[in-house]
Amino acid sequence: MKQYVGLDVSDEEASVCVIDEDGVIVVEAQVPSEPGAIAEFLGREAPHAVKVGFETGPLSTWHWHELTDLGVPAICIDARQAKGALSCRINKTDRNDAVGIARIIRMGWYREVKVKSYASHHVRSSLRARSLLIRTRCDYEHQIRGFLKTFGLRIGKTGKAGFAKRVHELIEGCEDLQKLILPMLEVRESIRREITKMDKELGEVVKGSETLRRLMTVPGVGPITALSFASAVDDPSRFRKASSVGTYLGLTPRRYQSGETDRSGRISKAGDGMVRKHLFEAAVVLVTRGGAWSPLKAWGVRLARRVGMKRAIVAVARKLAVVLHCIWVDGTEFEWTRQEARA
Repeated sequence: MKQYVGLDVSDEEASVCVIDEDGVIVVEAQVPSEPGAIAEFLGREAPHAVKVGFETGPLSTWHWHELTDLGVPAICIDARQAKGALSCRINKTDRNDAVGIARIIRMGWYREVKVKSYASHHVRSSLRARSLLIRTRCDYEHQIRGFLKTFGLRIGKTGKAGFAKRVHELIEGCEDLQKLILPMLEVRESIRREITKMDKELGEVVKGSETLRRLMTVPGVGPITALSFASAVDDPSRFRKASSVGTYLGLTPRRYQSGETDRSGRISKAGDGMVRKHLFEAAVVLVTRGGAWSPLKAWGVRLARRVGMKRAIVAVARKLAVVLHCIWVDGTEFEWTRQEARA
């Protein structure tokens, strides 16, 4: 008899519920939140399990990879979709959530989430760490500017390298300000060095990947955007249509239709915010900066005249996602002219 398993995973313990194909609860238990302990329990109490489901969360990547390697038929389901079913229960407990997940798995009312590889997560973690360092550096710069303005000392416009030199010029001879500003300036310079080091490491990753180099042939797409997009998609074959990538990244408008009412709203923002930000920045460069013209840029400029610059840039960002996916799948490069596209 087939068995279906629901897991509600937390840091210390995981609630396990096993039901049969008729929906009858076979066993419930609390086990350590370790893949090995979970696999051992399932091998003993649920030998006929055909699906073992759990929600997306901080530990879902680790659990899915480890359980799959141990031969467990693990399935990671969308937490937002599962919430709709689990919220029907009056009492919110880990035990009830495990029972609800098991019933969701049995009925098939779920959307399986593609769990990315460890390599993609490593790249994504590096990109997020870089973004955090950049925000921290900017925070220090803004604080230093604010402190100095209190005393009538204005830094003005400087480059990244000229910021520290300008600050030293302003606080020269003022011991009180030096005690306040110099420690912050040292931290800012340390962060700046780490960002430079991280950029070099990410640049080496791009140089070693032929796919990433082809993605960078698209105007406006640099190493960071290419890495961000590739790590978010991970496996391009999981999208049957290239247009689905825009939806996956939250770049398509929401739609509400009921009866005679049918309206489209703002973009869903349901996907990865970091990738969406990078694609938006690439679209800004493509549409507003100078450089060689292409059918994509011409389309974006015409669209900006008709619907406004912001909407046009969002549309171009969505189109960039489609183009990047096609280049990845086809093994081609960006086509600058229509004659090249026809060929």
